[in-house]
Amino acid sequence: MALYPTAEQIQALLAGPDDRPVVMLNLLKFKPRADASAGAMTGQEAYERYARAMREVVESQGGRFLWAGQVDSLVIGDGVAADFDVVGIVEYPSRKKFVEIATSDRVREIGVDRAAGLESQWLIATSTRDI
Repeated sequence: MALYPTAEQIQALLAGPDDRPVVMLNLLKFKPRADASAGAMTGQEAYERYARAMREVVESQGGRFLWAGQVDSLVIGDGVAADFDVVGIVEYPSRKKFVEIATSDRVREIGVDRAAGLESQWLIATSTRDI
């Protein structure tokens, strides 16, 4: 499974509403052992090192880490979501700001731990709406 968006996925993201924050739903699956570039640690440990650094970057740009939790059971559905280890929710000030952050030199630097620890990821952009 891909760990980085395609050009078409970025275009679709940027075509969404930019007059409000974008909330990203992260579904994460970790490697049992991280790649050697991260040292002797689990995939989750490598990703958590990345996430701590990423939180600083996101919050310095007006974003917020809203919630993270361990996946422990599938209540409704057919099994795909049960393959993930952790779910995280992060809010960015806008879609444009998300792309700016995600493509920054700093995120490229810390992204080594992300790639070393992740087996797969789904990243789903959402917009607030009234129900």
